[in-house]
Amino acid sequence: MAPMTDRPTGQDPRGLSRCVCNTLRMVTRAVTQLYDDALRPSGLRATQFSILATIAGKNEANLKQLEDALAIDQTTLTRSLNLLERDRLIERAPHPDGRIKPMRLTAKGRRALEIARPLWAQAQQKVLREIGTNAWADAQRRLTHLLHVAVEKRRLGRGRRRARASRALKSRPR
Repeated sequence: MAPMTDRPTGQDPRGLSRCVCNTLRMVTRAVTQLYDDALRPSGLRATQFSILATIAGKNEANLKQLEDALAIDQTTLTRSLNLLERDRLIERAPHPDGRIKPMRLTAKGRRALEIARPLWAQAQQKVLREIGTNAWADAQRRLTHLLHVAVEKRRLGRGRRRARASRALKSRPR
């Protein structure tokens, strides 16, 4: 493996960024495009496929469950869910607690997912052939660790910000 250089662009000789975040985003965009291309005949994009597959795996799922399962922020998820609902791939399911709004697949959503699954499997196999299943298992283990670290750091950071805000409110003169 070639050593990192001190190029002003912050790139190493392989064209990857030295920044973990930027490198992960570059790889994610490229791989997402590969899956989007494979899924095109189904009419779904990779992000939509992931959401539909997650909902299908749970029969129905609310916003919080989907946020947690997909590690996606609420704004992005809500936008995607609105599009899926607009296209009649998902619908809101009734819930005794009106504040909870679970989503479930419609018949159209189940059909789209049926068409998409083998296309997704082909893309998955293509990627695994290129990198190897053992290399992917190792990468997945490392990325899972990184995900947990990042999620925990973010959660702790939000807790500290809330605590600071709460202290600031309490210390204000009335």
